[in-house]
Amino acid sequence: MSAAVAQAAPQTVCTITVNSSDEREAFRRNLPPAQFDVVELLDARRPDWLAAACRKRVRCDVLVISGHFDDGSEFYSDRHDAAGHLPVAELERAACSDGCGELFSHLREVYLFGCNTLNADALKFVPGEALRGLVRTGNSAADAAALARDLEARHGESNRDRMRTIFKDVPVIYGFSSKAPLGASAGPMLGRYLKTAGAAEVGQGTPSARLLALFAPASMQVAAGVTDSDTQAGHRRDVCALADDAPPLAARLRFVHALLRRGMAEVALLLDRLDAATATLDATSAAAPAAPDESTIRDAVSVRAAIAADATARSRFLETARDADRLATTVRMLDIAQRLGWLSQDARQAELVAQVDARARRQALDAADVDVVCTANQAHALEGAAAVLPASAAYPDRTATAAALACLGRAEARAKALRALTSARDADAEVAQVYLRHRPLTDAAELRELLTAVARTREPDAQVRALDTMAPLRVSDRESLQALAALYPHTRSPAVQRAIAGVLIRADASALDTTALARALREHRLATPGGPDAIDVLIRRLQPAT
Repeated sequence: MSAAVAQAAPQTVCTITVNSSDEREAFRRNLPPAQFDVVELLDARRPDWLAAACRKRVRCDVLVISGHFDDGSEFYSDRHDAAGHLPVAELERAACSDGCGELFSHLREVYLFGCNTLNADALKFVPGEALRGLVRTGNSAADAAALARDLEARHGESNRDRMRTIFKDVPVIYGFSSKAPLGASAGPMLGRYLKTAGAAEVGQGTPSARLLALFAPASMQVAAGVTDSDTQAGHRRDVCALADDAPPLAARLRFVHALLRRGMAEVALLLDRLDAATATLDATSAAAPAAPDESTIRDAVSVRAAIAADATARSRFLETARDADRLATTVRMLDIAQRLGWLSQDARQAELVAQVDARARRQALDAADVDVVCTANQAHALEGAAAVLPASAAYPDRTATAAALACLGRAEARAKALRALTSARDADAEVAQVYLRHRPLTDAAELRELLTAVARTREPDAQVRALDTMAPLRVSDRESLQALAALYPHTRSPAVQRAIAGVLIRADASALDTTALARALREHRLATPGGPDAIDVLIRRLQPAT
């Protein structure tokens, strides 16, 4: 085929339409069909649509992704009926996999229509436990800080860095440093650009001053993908070694082992990816060959054994896990340690319970930690290990400690965790709300006691918070509902009245005298500005009985 004929072949504009289709349709309507094929990759009918595009050997010259991207972890839709989404981790896997090389390896341009897609604010920093580890190994505080800054320059990511890492060698990546325009605005703007000679610029691999000027008020930026000479080239190799599940299991295990032999500060910056990678490092997993030969299995078993026997790496890793500032980090590292053969299941549980004990003694637990403990013990697996802990009275008197112990099955701590729901201290009430999401009220006596506390407190904000927490429970206990109905005419807070109505709307109305309740709702209602609210809804529901 001659160069002239090859050059005349249409370019493929691949689109991934997670939310608005306006951007895709602007390209489809305004690009000459003889020069461009527009191909939609997302198929909401199948969860493996990206892998399917790889298997089809789709080759993209231009890629257009449209979707919300606020937290930087995935492109998503604001439509409740939308089935498609695009995790950034899946993009990484596709970009790093040799089996998906055709899809992104020929890209000349990428258009990222989502908020913050090229935001340059750093998202990762060397955590406190890793800094302390650098000092323990003989560095001064100043040297440790300098080493951390160097590592953050190489591994500390922003959304911009992550997109540059994914789209290696792509000369033009368009995105937004802050809020992006909605599709209804972006589509027409793109249409105007493409109609006024913009089509001639698409797919050329050169930033368009015209496009950047048009979207400049909406924070559009341009970047280029990481190259082999880039400062972050080594980071990309690490990312791909962890993200790509195609290589043989032994090769992936060897990389994990090599990573764990580096300094813990560097491991900490790759911890999320190490967590995801070790979760798939199983010789019997779907990622492994369908029928691995004996030598492949022996190789993987040998590398696993070498990791499990590496006492130095194990000691440094567990020391950092125990010293972590956040309990969530400790749990993640203990999970990794168990997968690597450094901890048995029983030892992992004992380690976690010991960390809860240590943090409780130094008053270092908070609402986020309570969420971690309750999640970890959702199936009550930690309660055997927690049986050795002293009674809750042996710890400093703090709500977070009581809630964490209650999540570990300590019955005597539950009452204190529940009482905190009506606390005037926001931090205590937040802990109670987190606890109740995991261990909801199911006992009528507990519910009555809590409602008594609600009626007794003089803090309307605390009352509203407690009532809003109880609203989803669909209360059916007659005494509790009568206590709520009795509170309604006596409160001086319209917000409390609305919160009471919110509970009663979901409650079993047959437990109450609905005629008297409807009359009380109307007669004792406090005047408030605004339109209809929960009280109006409740009155309408009770109307047929009045």
